[in-house]
Amino acid sequence: MSTQRVFVARLAGCTVFDPAGDRLGKVRDVVVIYRKDDPPRVVGLVVEIPGRRNVFLSIGRVTSIATGQVITTGLINVRRFQPRGGEVRVMAELLGRKVYFRDGSGHAVIEDVAIERNRLGDWDVGQLFLRKPKTSATPFAKGPTTFASWSDVREEQSPGQAQSAEQLVATYSELKPADLANTLLDLPEERLLEVAEELSDERLADALEEMPEDDQIHILGALGDERAADILDQMEPDDAADVLAQLSEDQREELLELMEPEEAEDVRALLQYGPDTAGGLMTSEPIVLSADATVAEALALIRRHELHPALAAAVFVTLPPYETPTGRLLGTVHFQRMLRYPPHERLGAIIDDTVDAVPVTATAAEVARLLASYNLVSVAVIDAAHRLVGAVSIDDVLDYLLPEDWRSHDGDEASAHVDTGAPR
Repeated sequence: MSTQRVFVARLAGCTVFDPAGDRLGKVRDVVVIYRKDDPPRVVGLVVEIPGRRNVFLSIGRVTSIATGQVITTGLINVRRFQPRGGEVRVMAELLGRKVYFRDGSGHAVIEDVAIERNRLGDWDVGQLFLRKPKTSATPFAKGPTTFASWSDVREEQSPGQAQSAEQLVATYSELKPADLANTLLDLPEERLLEVAEELSDERLADALEEMPEDDQIHILGALGDERAADILDQMEPDDAADVLAQLSEDQREELLELMEPEEAEDVRALLQYGPDTAGGLMTSEPIVLSADATVAEALALIRRHELHPALAAAVFVTLPPYETPTGRLLGTVHFQRMLRYPPHERLGAIIDDTVDAVPVTATAAEVARLLASYNLVSVAVIDAAHRLVGAVSIDDVLDYLLPEDWRSHDGDEASAHVDTGAPR
């Protein structure tokens, strides 16, 4: 697949549209975060909306960047943009910076930055458009220009300078979320909060999902309501609901009001179910398709790298609408079954309807027994009208059934056991 490349100076001023073609605003900047060994990653755009208000648009909500226009998934948060720790604005902060060539050939100034979409769908900083020092004494002369990759240059650092929280975040860039969570919790209190401030919303959300609820609430509380709401937006709806369920009703409602409307709606739906029920354990964002969709379409959806592996193991076929709560559930098509059929095969012809879905009121133990009995990694959850409202994956059940302090155990303990509620 060819790589899509866009220069930020040309992107600035482009119109932002919603899926219906309505104009939302104009791009004013691109926000990136630094990484230890890789080029900076794009996390979003700064968009000017009517009223000359600059707001943040997550790059995950951008579906297309074409000539002169940006297409989004729809609703955007209209809170005024405030840079977070570790975030760098390309137009405002990166252009004009002096960089040094790693081969020792001198220095140059960044005049433009290309962002590139890789095969996984992420946007990273690609080529830099650089201007070298001028070689002529003529007042109107300019230095020669050149292109370079991010790995070809470096920014000057003061020798002996203590490692900042921003630099520390860069060293954590390759850690898996669970390892990052453990690393953060091992830091002194003050240092932990400094690093949390520097982490991107998405990265911190991933780490918080792997922490005990008390630590989640403590860190979110220390970051302030607006930042907490942004992080909750990035968390899986079921994890965000678990955190909010621990707060008072007033605190919960205040954070929900600050969240993205679409994300808040999903979380509100989950909060109405008990924590020990299928409704309380499920995610409200499974992959839903129509019976006329093809195997090729389904495989393309589950191939997305940001999708949780357990949720990518199957797609659910329903009558319209195809967003939870959907129309009537027709059945499930498992990933392995899709591989046995040609790409043009309709999903409706290969549905597995031998495994029943579970009602939202089913207990965690009932869900666990169903997953174990049929060797499943996820199961559909339906309401009284047989509409698909979500899916429970094996990791959701394990999180609930394991002891509350399971994350603090370094190894297996002979005396540890999980009580599923099943008869002995």
